[in-house]
Amino acid sequence: MSPAGGRVPPSLRLERQFLRAGHALVAGVDEVGRGSLAGPVSVGVLVVDAATRTAPTGLRDSKLLTPAAREALAPRVRRWAVASAVGHAEPGEIDAVGIVAALRLAGRRALAQLPVLPDLVILDGNHDWLSDPREPSLLDALDGLGDPAAGLPCPAPAVTTRVKADVTCAAVAGASVLAKTTRDALMTARHEEFPHYGWAGNKGYSAPDHLEALAAHGACPQHRRSWRLPGVAAAAGVPAPRSGPGDALVDVTSDTSSPRGA
Repeated sequence: MSPAGGRVPPSLRLERQFLRAGHALVAGVDEVGRGSLAGPVSVGVLVVDAATRTAPTGLRDSKLLTPAAREALAPRVRRWAVASAVGHAEPGEIDAVGIVAALRLAGRRALAQLPVLPDLVILDGNHDWLSDPREPSLLDALDGLGDPAAGLPCPAPAVTTRVKADVTCAAVAGASVLAKTTRDALMTARHEEFPHYGWAGNKGYSAPDHLEALAAHGACPQHRRSWRLPGVAAAAGVPAPRSGPGDALVDVTSDTSSPRGA
């Protein structure tokens, strides 16, 4: 039986299959913050190659780890990887282009930070939100997105999707840990500026204390104003996000992607 309640820990089995098939660098990619009411959506990317050793002991999908375990793992995961990075898309960008395009923006920002570009990305889930859409979107109209000097989006490598990759693939699990710990630190820092909402604990998700604060104080600039924030009237002047494949409305009254405070 594995240490995580019978769960088999993630491995590099799939990554090594792709490496043996001729891909010199393979990356795992995962996101965090998609279902949050406030703060950025964040995307982690972690690159491995044929010389990468077995994953650090204790590595799991970030949702299966305690905050303390994630924090302890994060530096080990960075040292283990060939390269890693985390990119973000801010609430105003989510409002402007929608959550799927914002995920793409955050993912491209993460890729642009890498010293090497992977040949193949393993993306958690069954929807490829990282590659360019077949039709132009509002993302294309944002100023400065093509400026490499600004560390903004670069071309996406080939992408393969895999359901539950964050549980089975070590590179994706590592990316999830880095994305989660980085975003948690951002939300804890933003709690200092907006302490009413309890972000040091709830990290911007729809926890009861966050919902109570929204009802009492309304939304702040870190909230996603285009969303149906519980107890808050829709903000005037916020553009409706463009819909695209997989760009379904998010139920902000609950979040299954991350437990409260996780």
